[in-house]
Amino acid sequence: MASGSEVQLCLKAAALLRIEGIEARVVSMPCMERFEDQDRAYRHEVLLPGVRARVCVEALSPLPWERYAGDAGEVIGMSTFGASGPADELLRHFGFTPERVAAAARASVARAER
Repeated sequence: MASGSEVQLCLKAAALLRIEGIEARVVSMPCMERFEDQDRAYRHEVLLPGVRARVCVEALSPLPWERYAGDAGEVIGMSTFGASGPADELLRHFGFTPERVAAAARASVARAER
C-alpha cells in the first residue's frame, strides 16, 4: 500500500514475491481522506478485512499509515531528516528498495499466520 512514487516500488516488490509464490495486491492510496470518505463496503473491498499481512510504504512520516497496516503489518517510512544526495542513493540508504519491501511483506505474512 502506498501513494505517489512509492507505488512503483511496491509493484517491483510484488513481482519479487510472485517469483517466490507469494501473491500480493498493490493498493494505491493517493488520498487517505478521500478513501476514508468512502462507505465501509468500498473500504473493505480495497483493504480486505481478512488480510492481516500488509505493508505500507511512505517516503515521508509513517504515522498516518499505521492505522492501515494493522496488527500484523509493517510501515516503511522516514523517521529522520537531514540527508542529502542523489535520490537513488538516498532511497537505498533509507531502505526504500523492492527487496526491503518484499522482506517486510514476508515478515508480515509470518506474523499474520501466528
